[in-house]
Amino acid sequence: MNENPNDPFDELMRRSLHEEADRIEPSDALPEIRARAHAQRPAARRPWLLTAGLAAAGTAAAIGAFTMLNGPENTANDGDAVAGPDTTTTATGLPASPTPSELTASPEPSQAPTEPRTSSPSTAKTVQPTDRGVPEPAVKSAVVPVYWLGQQVGAPKKPSVRLYRTWAQVSGRPAEQAVRIMTTKQPSDPDYYTVWRGAAVNTVTRSKGVVTVDFKQLPTAALDADLAKVATQQLVYTVQGALQDAGGTRVQVTEQGRTGSKLFGQVDTSQPLTRAQAAEVQAFIWVTAPDDNAVVTAPLKVTGVASVFEAQLNWRIVSLKTRAVVAKGAANTSEAFKFTPFAFSVTKLPPGSYTLEVYELSAEDGTMTSTDSKQLTVK
Repeated sequence: MNENPNDPFDELMRRSLHEEADRIEPSDALPEIRARAHAQRPAARRPWLLTAGLAAAGTAAAIGAFTMLNGPENTANDGDAVAGPDTTTTATGLPASPTPSELTASPEPSQAPTEPRTSSPSTAKTVQPTDRGVPEPAVKSAVVPVYWLGQQVGAPKKPSVRLYRTWAQVSGRPAEQAVRIMTTKQPSDPDYYTVWRGAAVNTVTRSKGVVTVDFKQLPTAALDADLAKVATQQLVYTVQGALQDAGGTRVQVTEQGRTGSKLFGQVDTSQPLTRAQAAEVQAFIWVTAPDDNAVVTAPLKVTGVASVFEAQLNWRIVSLKTRAVVAKGAANTSEAFKFTPFAFSVTKLPPGSYTLEVYELSAEDGTMTSTDSKQLTVK
């Protein structure tokens, strides 16, 4: 306790401390304190009079800082939480404007920024964007697979539809262009077709193991359950093939950004679609070369893909004019019951128009099944 309250030196000290405290503005103190805290170096020991004055100023500033941190629009320690660890702040406490090298394009609707947190846990809300991913890179030229439907010739039970693959050269975004071909074009082989007529694709985007195919309008055709399943896989196989994906990426179908529509009146699109096993939906034999209506010369080389019993398939060439079989034979794949390539050559073939048929003989009754055919002109 001071034993001499009338000491002029003590009175001078009280006035000086009071005037110093009055000059402090708490509303602007927080950025200044943070800046000083980062830049301050250990100071040399000073006389007790100066130390007392700084202590009084620091106490007043701390009171102001406490008031700001507990205001209605902030939470304690929110400087890094709001701005982020790599974001600089200005003297006003707001995030600094990015330099030109840091500027990014405005976010798409699917990449809207997250709403800031509020201090009250009961009213806190974080708006998560709908993660539809980003478009694939555009290319000048690419060859992509496009899958079509085709009737399985000689199906052992009821009529069966299978997937057949063709190739197309595109420019732009490969998967998006492949889907456009599948939904709007006519395959060169008249044995193939699509039920996606009337569909209008909007975008194809990819993110976190899911490819989103957004349509302006989905196909309106109503199909039975079996055909709807294969037709849906027509899209899945085409998209994954164009993206050179081995089948792990699921495909989310949306219509104008919304999920849940029934594809062909049967298939639920509320969740991403997975790839069906090839043996369930893919044609067991398809010819990859020559193309339908191709003009060829002898010797004729035939290639394709097949999954057949005992790794053996058969072929024949039928004259369109006489309907006679002018050549026939057998070929093998490298492995039974697995989709693997095949190839064979026909050395002698007179000029004319023909039908090439590649097929499997049924193990039950020896009839032709799983046939794929091509029309040819030999010169």
